Amino acid sequence: MTSPVRAQRGLDQIKPYVPGKPAEEVQREYGLTDVIKLASNENPIGPSPKALAAVQQAMARLNYYPDGQSYYLRRALASHLGVLPEQVVVGNGADGIITQVCMAYLDDECEVIVSRSSFPIYDIYTHVMRARLIKTPLRDYGLNLDAMAGAITDRTKVVFVCNPNNPTGTINTAAETEAFMKRVPDRVLVVFDEAYYEFVDSAEYPDTLRYLREGRKNVLIMRTQSKIYGLAGIRLGYGVADPELLAPLHKVREPFAVNLLAQAAGIAALEDEEYRKASVASNHAGRLALYRGFERLGLFCVKSHTNFVLVRVGPQAGQIVQKLLEKGIIVRPCGGYDLPEFLRITVGDPAQNERLIEALESVLRTLHRGCNP
Repeated sequence: MTSPVRAQRGLDQIKPYVPGKPAEEVQREYGLTDVIKLASNENPIGPSPKALAAVQQAMARLNYYPDGQSYYLRRALASHLGVLPEQVVVGNGADGIITQVCMAYLDDECEVIVSRSSFPIYDIYTHVMRARLIKTPLRDYGLNLDAMAGAITDRTKVVFVCNPNNPTGTINTAAETEAFMKRVPDRVLVVFDEAYYEFVDSAEYPDTLRYLREGRKNVLIMRTQSKIYGLAGIRLGYGVADPELLAPLHKVREPFAVNLLAQAAGIAALEDEEYRKASVASNHAGRLALYRGFERLGLFCVKSHTNFVLVRVGPQAGQIVQKLLEKGIIVRPCGGYDLPEFLRITVGDPAQNERLIEALESVLRTLHRGCNP
C-alpha cells in the first residue's frame, strides 16, 4: 500500500485557528433557544442600514462575477482616507490581506516578528510560507515595541504590529510607535493591523497614515469594515501602502477576493456616518458597563480600546466557559493566546452585557461553593 500524500512541512507547526462557536451550534448542542455570542467581536447593533440597503439592491446582480479590481470600492476607501486609489488593496477580510502579505513577501529564508498574545493568523501564514516566527513578550498586556525592534535581524522581512492589540485591547502610543519606526530598517515591512482603530478614544493613538504621506515605502496599514460597520458576515478588509509595495500582493491575491455584495456594502457603509457614531457610542457605554460588572465581581480586566474586554477569571477559565455555554452565552477562552486564565468578552448591547454579568456571577458562585463545601 502506498504512503498517503504528505502535506507541506510548514503545516507541521500550525495550530489551527479556532473561531468562536456559532450561536446555532450552541443551540443544537444544549437544546437552547436563546443564545448570545460574545466571542467574536461582532457589532451588536446590526449592520449599517445604508450597507444593508446596498446589499439588497446588489442581490439582483448575483449572476455576475464581481469587479476583480474592486474599482469603485478602492476609490471610495481612498477618498475616505485621503490617499490615492493605487495605495489601496482590498481582501476577504483583514485575514485576506495578511495572507496576501505573507504569500508575496515570505519564504523559508525569512523571519517574521510578532508579539506573544496577539492575533494568531500572523503565526499561521508565516508557518505556511515556512518562514521563521519570532515572538516577543508583552509589556503590561500590550505590545513591547522595544523588544520587537530589538529582535530585528538581517533575515527579518515583516513585523506585525496589532494596534489595538487582539486579544488584550491595549494600544501603543504615537511616541512608542515613532521610537519603534526609527529603529526599523527600510528593508523590513511593518504591517500595522488597525482592525479596531475606530473604537480608540485616546489622543495618544498614532496616525500611521502619516508614514505614507512622508514617503515611507515599508509600511502597510491594515483595517476592516467588519467591526465598526457591522459587516463581519461579508468579510471586507483593506490595506493602505505605497503602490510599489502593493504590487506583489496583486500578483498573489484571489481573482475575485472581494465579492459583489461586499463591494456594494463597503461603499455604502463609508457614507453612513450616523451609524458609525452610534456604534462608537454603544460600544463606549457597553464597555463601561462591563468594567463596572467585573469590578463588582472582583475580577481584574485590562482597560480596552476596542469592542471587547480581556478579563481574568483564574485557573478555572475552561470550566467557566463551559458553564456559560450551558447558560447560552458564548465567550472566548484565551488559552490559545497564551493567556489561559483570561476570557475575551465582546461588548454587547445593554441586555446582553447585563445577562453576561449575571451569568458570570452565578457561575463563579457555583464554582466557589464547589471548592469550599
